[in-house]
Amino acid sequence: MHLPLISLDDMDIAIVTDAVCHWCCEKKLDIDSVEGRRAITLAVDLVQTDIPRDRLFDELSKQLAHH
Repeated sequence: MHLPLISLDDMDIAIVTDAVCHWCCEKKLDIDSVEGRRAITLAVDLVQTDIPRDRLFDELSKQLAHH
């Protein structure tokens, strides 16, 4: 499993996982790829900064587009 998720509660893990899986699916990437792991790390960081959960996917996509 991905270590950054350990610091989150069950609800936040589900939110991060859903957002990252959605992003990886759109980009046709494997969640275990370098890009997928980067997306997980960024999503965890965003959740920990108290971003509204319903904006996580949009913010994740926006920030990853700049990398």
